[in-house]
Amino acid sequence: MTGSTGGPVVVGVGPAPDDLAVVRLAAREAAAHGRGLALLHAFNWEAALVGPSVAGSRDAAEELVARAATAANEVEPAVPVSGEIVEGAPVEALIRRSATAFLVAIGDGGMAGCGACVPADAPAVQLAARAGCPVLVVRRDPPPPGPVLVGVDGSPSSRAALDFAFDCAARRQARVIAVRAVEPGRPDDDVLGALVAEVGRQHPRVPAECHTVRGDPGTVLVEQSRSAQVALVGARGDQPGRGMLGEVSQTLLYHAPAPVIVVRGIVSAVPAGA
Repeated sequence: MTGSTGGPVVVGVGPAPDDLAVVRLAAREAAAHGRGLALLHAFNWEAALVGPSVAGSRDAAEELVARAATAANEVEPAVPVSGEIVEGAPVEALIRRSATAFLVAIGDGGMAGCGACVPADAPAVQLAARAGCPVLVVRRDPPPPGPVLVGVDGSPSSRAALDFAFDCAARRQARVIAVRAVEPGRPDDDVLGALVAEVGRQHPRVPAECHTVRGDPGTVLVEQSRSAQVALVGARGDQPGRGMLGEVSQTLLYHAPAPVIVVRGIVSAVPAGA
């Protein structure tokens, strides 16, 4: 069900004030899944060479990684933490590491609170669109201790998201809220209950609720996410012609107040028609 076997949770580390909050949530995610935490800082050698001191720039990068490791150890002292400084752009470095990671975490850059101003090339959007494993996008405000929300449309992508959501809920001792949004005028094929029952058999101790709601899927899930501790969605759902991210996953990334996990790079363990 999961991504890379034995892979760590990888988190980007930079100078932004919110980056330590991302590290802390990534450490909790690593602890919940029994993974190590890998801190990754992308070092810009070209900028360092034109600065007053290459050594000073390198020292500053090492200080960022050390500070992040301290923050991770404070919230999850049992999680093994490693640090790495690589050359290149941060998003490209995280995409490369996603090939062997269990999950990659990144901050949202404040986009959940800026309305319609989100650029398509925002780092969190680019990473969620191109990573080889699930991507956790962390918000500035801490989430409430609510349920694990997952959007389900019956597609293979959403089945994988549902499987991942049950696993996350089991490790958090939380319940799953599975939501299927049906646009007005479209028939409801009533598949949600059957899908949740299939996956739920693998996690019999996880309570789950199913809700089919009429409305725009993105709007419905954003509203439902307001009381969730995390919201999960497949990368593309049943919209294969809309690029590397579907419309619903983009809407959640842009507007959901909860942290969002875009589930990609894994295959659901529940076969179709099981």
